[in-house]
Amino acid sequence: MTELLLDVQRASRCTDLPTDDQIRHWVLAAVRDRLDTVELTVRIVDEEESQQLNHQYRGKDKPTNVLSFPAEIPEDLDLPLLGDLVICAPVVASEAQQQHKPAAAHWAHMVVHGTLHLLGYDHIDDSDAEVMESLETELLAGLGIADPYQPAEKQD
Repeated sequence: MTELLLDVQRASRCTDLPTDDQIRHWVLAAVRDRLDTVELTVRIVDEEESQQLNHQYRGKDKPTNVLSFPAEIPEDLDLPLLGDLVICAPVVASEAQQQHKPAAAHWAHMVVHGTLHLLGYDHIDDSDAEVMESLETELLAGLGIADPYQPAEKQD
């Protein structure tokens, strides 16, 4: 069983946010006993901070749903620090609505997606994207969440 040391920082004006327990559950699903101990921070922000970080670190001058910052630890140090996730609450809420998905399901996807990035997965080229998306779909299915890459039916 993986021990998770989780720091959740809420720097958003949004009020409909997942609980720390939900975030913990989603992170643990993503690490799936790959590591004995994992330490990471999840910072929930608004558009301004997301845009600033996205511009500074990715050269994209717009807010984004999730940014992953893997820890840069020298190989000779054995620390459980995985890294940091920065999730933009208004972007996640907007995407969930546009994609006709339950907000909690989209939050779970963003946490799992970001955590997989911290574990070294990526989607830059098609073959890597296929591996990562397949794993995300599998992990989310284990949480009872539909495939995030299939269009959702509009729910009235």
